[in-house]
Amino acid sequence: MLAQNARCINKIKILLLKFQDKYKIIYLINMKSNLQPRIENFPEKKLIGNRIKTSLLNEAEGGLWQNFVQKRKKIKNSIGLEAYSVHIYNNENFNVFNPAAEFEKWAAVQVADFNEIPPEMEPLVVPAGLYAVFLYQGKSSKALEFINDIFGKWLPDSGYALDNRPYLSVLGEKYKYDDVNSEEQIWIPIKKI
Repeated sequence: MLAQNARCINKIKILLLKFQDKYKIIYLINMKSNLQPRIENFPEKKLIGNRIKTSLLNEAEGGLWQNFVQKRKKIKNSIGLEAYSVHIYNNENFNVFNPAAEFEKWAAVQVADFNEIPPEMEPLVVPAGLYAVFLYQGKSSKALEFINDIFGKWLPDSGYALDNRPYLSVLGEKYKYDDVNSEEQIWIPIKKI
């Protein structure tokens, strides 16, 4: 199990380095971003939103969020002000590294129930489970190195392994699109090893 996690982490590092080289991203990590997560049981949540299929090589989220924001007011039974960026990976995304492998990316909000789903939107149930919750402060476009540190530095020594559940970014009142002072919570699904 540890060997499999180490291979997975190495594959993610390779992809992140390729992504960094391809787009010549310069990273800036704000000191308030912290690799000491809180471990939290996430209760099952019902979300309504929009999704796209994308890959790590061809990630195009701008249209997803632009489309969702225009329709968000049509959701009548939302709970809270947070928005959720949800990534759903296939089990094989990490077993055999393929940066072109597709995954689902969602832009969504929590709802009380699925009684009223606006046209062109879909329901999503995020199952309950254990998560490592990291606070990231800075531009969203600069978060890749922070996420790389989660998988490359924190996870190997944490006593946890990745679990096959959705990955979440919770965008609350302190989130400001691609602003250096923006804050978001990054929820990584984990299980004890």
